[in-house]
Amino acid sequence: MHAMPEPTPVISVHPITLQAPDRGDDLQVRVSAPTAGHELPVIVFSHGFGQSATNYDPLADFWASHGFVVIQPTHLDSRTLNLPPDDPRTPLIWRIRVDDLKRTLDQLDLLESSVPGLAGRLDRTRIAVAGHSWGAQTASTLLGARVLDANGNPGEDMSDPRIKAGVLLAVTGRGGADLSPFAAEHFPFMSPSFVDMTTPALVVAGDQDDSPLSVRGPDWFTDAYHLSPGSENLLTLFGAEHSLGGISDYEAKATTDESPERVALIQRLTWAYLRDALGLKDSIWPAPVESTLGRLESK
Repeated sequence: MHAMPEPTPVISVHPITLQAPDRGDDLQVRVSAPTAGHELPVIVFSHGFGQSATNYDPLADFWASHGFVVIQPTHLDSRTLNLPPDDPRTPLIWRIRVDDLKRTLDQLDLLESSVPGLAGRLDRTRIAVAGHSWGAQTASTLLGARVLDANGNPGEDMSDPRIKAGVLLAVTGRGGADLSPFAAEHFPFMSPSFVDMTTPALVVAGDQDDSPLSVRGPDWFTDAYHLSPGSENLLTLFGAEHSLGGISDYEAKATTDESPERVALIQRLTWAYLRDALGLKDSIWPAPVESTLGRLESK
């Protein structure tokens, strides 16, 4: 691919603690930034269920070493916090996750000053959100997706005007009859409406991502692309399951479909897409996709 710069050394600071008295636990955040460059665009990343700010190094390292500042909060569902299932916050974690992302944006001054040498180097007009799995649903709400109530009415608009673009990796699809009985019982918030998701986004889905949460099969993970006005692009990865080849860790013990080539493709394409969507015309987009790895389509 053209225009891919040489990687820059990265400095990563964790944990940075954001006071959150209304949350029950303060918010722990990791920030990764290149050691060189100015007017750096920002990616706020929401992890999948049970993960934490210290996961997703294959993405965070790549993005940061190629010119982004990457902000990763640890949500309350993280195994590192070990919240008991009967914790009164559990039914609200999906909402608190959204608040976590907004809190990081509210506290950019503190985050910036907590990383040596980063002060004054952020471009606050170019902020993107990204997430994987549950984190992708969390990210989608900042792009304009809403959660339908039991009667099918869209809930509160939690979109954020500071967010200019998004990347949704294995984002869950429609609820209602498309959910498995288990998901319908345990995850009533998993009922999104994408009608108001107008912020530009790239959706990434695996064509072998057969989820126990849905009765539909892998195409469930393409709903955000087909049903939202903002999702202009869909990357379908051939042979990919839910971890999309191993994006959550380098030592991908939880990965059932390990593929360094697939991860490298996701790194390059998400970088190129976000640079383009944020108005930084140094990337070639749409970027080429090896036909054996996947298919990129747009609408």
